[in-house]
Amino acid sequence: MRYYTYFPGCSASEGGAKAYNWSAKAVSRVLDVDLAELEDWNCCGSTPSGSVDELGAYCMATRNLALAEKRGLEMVTPCSACYVIFNRTNTYLNGYPPFKAKVNEALAAGNLAYRGTVKVRHLLDILTTDIGYDAIKSRVKKPLAGLKVAPYYGCQVVRPRFGFDDPEYPQSLDKLVLSLGAEPTNFPLKARCCGGSLVLSEEDVALDLIHRLLQSASSNGAECLITVCPLCQTNLDIYQSRVNKKFKTSYRLPVLFFTQLMGIAFGLEEDAIGLRNCIVPIEEVLAKYV
Repeated sequence: MRYYTYFPGCSASEGGAKAYNWSAKAVSRVLDVDLAELEDWNCCGSTPSGSVDELGAYCMATRNLALAEKRGLEMVTPCSACYVIFNRTNTYLNGYPPFKAKVNEALAAGNLAYRGTVKVRHLLDILTTDIGYDAIKSRVKKPLAGLKVAPYYGCQVVRPRFGFDDPEYPQSLDKLVLSLGAEPTNFPLKARCCGGSLVLSEEDVALDLIHRLLQSASSNGAECLITVCPLCQTNLDIYQSRVNKKFKTSYRLPVLFFTQLMGIAFGLEEDAIGLRNCIVPIEEVLAKYV
């Protein structure tokens, strides 16, 4: 058994990406990975908060790190944004001691302090590096033979220097797909941005980016996409119908979290991995596997 402190993040824990949290925990149990959720955690601060109140945003992120530091374990998160923010926080605090002192002064009000020792990793890194592809393959009960999958990393998990994979040509997710018996399709835009939260403020810009991703995946024969990021999944899944309306297309590509695809191959129940939470129906593509 491998033990980690687990930070689910707001989207996976309480938001629209609950299926990510469910499936992450489910496949981790199969692989003998203990994800002990961080008690009394709060939002990582998210990206927008830093542009409004830099000190406040870093305090929010550091509070979680200080809580995790008490446990003495590596902290793992399934959220790409949380992963980047926590690593950026570590880098910034350790690089600027006066700023770190200000953050710790704020944390002292809650009887906390952060020394800067917590290593934060993404769940994909944990499963592919610590557990490994052979161990994952050994747990497969329903090989996904014949399924063509577009592995979508998004723009955060492999950038800029916190990543565990090549920032321009990542392969960890591709290799994971192979270990499940499926076929990773060629996907030149696998590490490009989906538009992120621009879908709320600049919808046309975001829809154009989503359209490019769907076009790239579809034109290369993908039957579905998998992703490692809650916001990427939301944009590609929920806004697929708007892309179809705007660009006169007819995409019907299911968009799964990579842990859901693992759960299918492991033979887990649909409810346990939240398959019915997908907006684009999965039945046409995945009926013979579930």
